[in-house]
Amino acid sequence: MATDIEKAPEALQELVAETDTGARKPSGLTAKFIFGLGVAWALFQVWYASPLPFVVGFGILNDTEARAIHLAFALGLAFLAWPAFRSSPRRYVPALDWVLAIVGAFAGAYIMIFYRELATRPGQPTTMDIAVAITGLVLLLEATRRAVGWPMALLAVLFLAYCMGGPWLPDVVAHKGASLSRLLSHMWLTTEGVYGIALGVSASTIFIYVLFGALLDRAGGGNYMMQVSFAALGHLRGGPAKVAVVSSALNGMISGSSVSNVVSGGIFTIPLMKKAGYGGVKAGAIETMSSVNGQIMPPVMGAAAFLMVEYVGIPYSDIVKHAFLPATLSYIGLLYIVHLEALKLGIAPAAMAVQHPWRTRMLRTLIGITGSIVVVGVLYYLLQFFKATLGAAAPWAVGATLLALYLVSLREAARSPDLPEDIDIHHPVRLQTWPTVRAGLHYLIPIGVLIWCLMVEEMSPALSAFWAVTSLIVLMLTQRPLIDLFRGVKTPGAWSEGWHSVIGGLNDGSRNMIGIGVATATAGIIVGAITLTGLGLRMTEFVEFVSHGNMMLMLLFIAFVCLVLGMGVPTTANYVLVATLMAPVVVELGAQAGLVVPLVAVHLFVFYYGIMGDITPPVGLATFAAAAISGEDAIQTGIQGSLYALRTVILPFIWIFNPQLLLIDVHGWGELALVVVASTVAMLAFAALTLYWLRIRMKWWEFAMLAVAVVMLFRPGFFMDFLAPEYQRAPAAQVYDVAKDMPSDGTIVMLIKGTTLEGEDVTKTVSVQLGDKGKDGRTRLSEAGLTLMPLGDDVQVGGVRFGSRAKKAGFEQGWDIVGVQLPTDRPVKYWFFLPGFLLVALVWWLQGLRMRRNRTGPNALAAA
Repeated sequence: MATDIEKAPEALQELVAETDTGARKPSGLTAKFIFGLGVAWALFQVWYASPLPFVVGFGILNDTEARAIHLAFALGLAFLAWPAFRSSPRRYVPALDWVLAIVGAFAGAYIMIFYRELATRPGQPTTMDIAVAITGLVLLLEATRRAVGWPMALLAVLFLAYCMGGPWLPDVVAHKGASLSRLLSHMWLTTEGVYGIALGVSASTIFIYVLFGALLDRAGGGNYMMQVSFAALGHLRGGPAKVAVVSSALNGMISGSSVSNVVSGGIFTIPLMKKAGYGGVKAGAIETMSSVNGQIMPPVMGAAAFLMVEYVGIPYSDIVKHAFLPATLSYIGLLYIVHLEALKLGIAPAAMAVQHPWRTRMLRTLIGITGSIVVVGVLYYLLQFFKATLGAAAPWAVGATLLALYLVSLREAARSPDLPEDIDIHHPVRLQTWPTVRAGLHYLIPIGVLIWCLMVEEMSPALSAFWAVTSLIVLMLTQRPLIDLFRGVKTPGAWSEGWHSVIGGLNDGSRNMIGIGVATATAGIIVGAITLTGLGLRMTEFVEFVSHGNMMLMLLFIAFVCLVLGMGVPTTANYVLVATLMAPVVVELGAQAGLVVPLVAVHLFVFYYGIMGDITPPVGLATFAAAAISGEDAIQTGIQGSLYALRTVILPFIWIFNPQLLLIDVHGWGELALVVVASTVAMLAFAALTLYWLRIRMKWWEFAMLAVAVVMLFRPGFFMDFLAPEYQRAPAAQVYDVAKDMPSDGTIVMLIKGTTLEGEDVTKTVSVQLGDKGKDGRTRLSEAGLTLMPLGDDVQVGGVRFGSRAKKAGFEQGWDIVGVQLPTDRPVKYWFFLPGFLLVALVWWLQGLRMRRNRTGPNALAAA
């Protein structure tokens, strides 16, 4: 089955190739060799992600060896798939590129080939080691220039120069420098540089998820999601735009590339939006925003989200939990924006179908939704029952249940007409929603396997993706023959079609990973430079100087840095750089200002603003792709997209000051429902503010009232802090009693004081999450990584375990506990939701009055 990208015009396919997969298209044996190399890389990654090496006792690799093989494949394919310049040949691979590919692959694999020898002489590289390191770094930078772009390569060169030129730099960033031998050894022969965390996550996790997306697209999942979106929303006002939003949210789990998302969906939705009346600029901006936001949508987010697991030190399931509400709010806001644009422009439905009475439509929708919830609930408890009662036989029972589900869904697909391969742009015909859903229910099974393994079984991200990929390969091989069997027909080549789809999907996954593999390796150069020179320690002082200690100015500065870097650096590398340099700074300076900022909130802040670089003019590649489809100016499209992006841009600032938006410290279903409803209303109101339109155009006082309502609903604590403080200080000697009484997974907040490495006396507010309730306070703090030393009425931090929650929270060994922060008895801040809701309702009512007045006033009579 063809991918959605292959349905695009050749010029757009070329744009995607130049951005994601490599623009060179050789033929003959060369094409087969590159194809085979890509398939081999994918098979290696599937093997590495699977439990099979440990089952058979063969092919077990440590992290360093796997990273080396991963980089060897990436470098080799980068020189074969990407031409050196625009004028370089596309139809064959020049001899020089063959040489570079072979040498690059050898240099990448060097640390694995000579692993034992290098382990016996750490820090004492031989002439051969130095030569390979120099060659490898040069070739990595060249591969980066080709596959990722010159800004990323130039940034890495600047950091290498910084390592060498430390003694001659201004005092604020000066360091003692590093010799060439030490620099090369640090960057290429250890896991501190190129082979660091970023490349490790690329090898262990990112590849298998990209492969899952490529296989799902090949299987037909991308087209299914587009058709379901069109069937459900195409008949609504501004339907094509709403299709773009929803299908992009669904396709976010298939492609981590903004450009690919724009092209695969935009070739249908942008012309339909133009035909509906949105205009080319707005159509391109809507598709760009929808596609870019696909990277923030759980459960499969952009590649940088998997790096967050390593940097923050929490399971991926927790990352998904924290990211879910903001991502959903962002898409709800965009859906409302396109609806308001449709109201402003007077856009009618794009495709009509047989109209049923509204009661019938409502009943069908309720039956469909409740039926889906019941089925999911029954499956959940059935599988949990198997786990609890069958012991070692449980996996067989789970497998049998999945097989039964698969056969039932294929029978439903066989009873339904095959889905169209695309959408007829000129004469769109709306499909019926539930028949369309039933035609591809089997595509949801691999996605369900992934979510189950991640969120319920809490397997590692890589192992979860392996089982999802395994189920998806089985689906690809069997779906067509089994559907034919249920229909009683026989399609020639049905089995071979499945094999070709699997092999093609394996190659697609590898081609999509070349740029990511190279970018994460180059990001390792930047991280290595930071660790080698101690630049990270100087950033706190620098950012504090720039922002004058003001938290808001500091966040604006970091957002600006992310946006500037995002114009030329991929999201993953952007995240690695800014998270390494800036995330600890925000936590530290926030603590000094008395604000407890969860580490995950800072990392998601950086993640969101790194993604925005794909929109921001003048370099946003996703915007250029959308403009190429719409035929409009890319800069105007980018400016319009930036306006639509405001609803996403404000979210990171909100959750820094109101972590409940990330579902942090939200207890019970009642509080969860309250936070979700208030945040949703606030997002809808803010979307209306960005367009100056709710039911009709706003008056200035309506705008002001709605703005106040947004603040009340998004950050109720801002107003409550004026009435009463949130915390009162208890003596440090009570710390164990407070820790003992904390609820399960509760957070204890302390005020600590000490002297920094620079000799500065600092007082800061820090917090650490405790585990299950029921143990004494000393044990609960110890499990969080914190050992305290009571000294009479004083308490000192005796030890902070490396890598623990306490260490990541900012506790310092030897510092004094000044006091414990206890919540006061002030009223619950959520009381401010009530006036916020009332203000929104008041503006809605006032606009309704004006609408009725306009319909019945003198102007309306004159028009009649």
